Amino acid sequence: MKPTVLFTGIVLAFNAPVLLADHSFEDYARVTEVTPEYERVNFPRKQCVSEYVPERVPQRGSLAGPLIGGLAGGIIGAQVGKGDGRVAASAAGAAIGAIVGNRLSQRPGESYYEREVRRCHTVDHWEKRLAGYRVTYEYQGRPYETFMTYDPGSRLAVQVSVAPAVGRQHGED
Repeated sequence: MKPTVLFTGIVLAFNAPVLLADHSFEDYARVTEVTPEYERVNFPRKQCVSEYVPERVPQRGSLAGPLIGGLAGGIIGAQVGKGDGRVAASAAGAAIGAIVGNRLSQRPGESYYEREVRRCHTVDHWEKRLAGYRVTYEYQGRPYETFMTYDPGSRLAVQVSVAPAVGRQHGED
C-alpha cells in the first residue's frame, strides 16, 4: 500500500464522525418580547443611635467647706463670748462651723453630666437588582423562550441542529 493512500485513509477515518455528525448551522430568529427580571438582594447594615443619659457625679468632700465654716464659726463665737469665755465660745463656734461647712460641701445630687450611650443593631436593606431578561423569540413560525443576561435586540442568533428522528417511519407526520 502506498503511503499516500494510507495517510488519506487515516485522515478520513478520524474525521469521518465529525464530518457526518456536524449537521448544525447558525441562523437568526425574530425577537418578539424582552422582559427584564429583577431579584431582591439583602445587604444588612449596622445602624447606631446615640442617647445621652444623665449621670450623677460623685461628690467628694473638699477642705474649703470645713475651713471656711470653722473660720466663720470661730469669728462669730469670739463676738458672742466675753472674757475667758471668749476662747471657749470661739472654739465651740469653730467646731460647729467646721461641721456645718463639711455638710454643705457634701450635698448629694447637685452635680450631673450627660454621658453618651451608643446602641447599635442590624437592619435589613433590600435592593432590587437586574438578574437578566426573559426573551421570547420566533424561529420558522414556532415560539421559543429563554433567559439571557443581556437584551439581544430585535434579532437573536440561534444554533440550528438537524438530525434524523429516531423511530419515525417514512411519511409519518
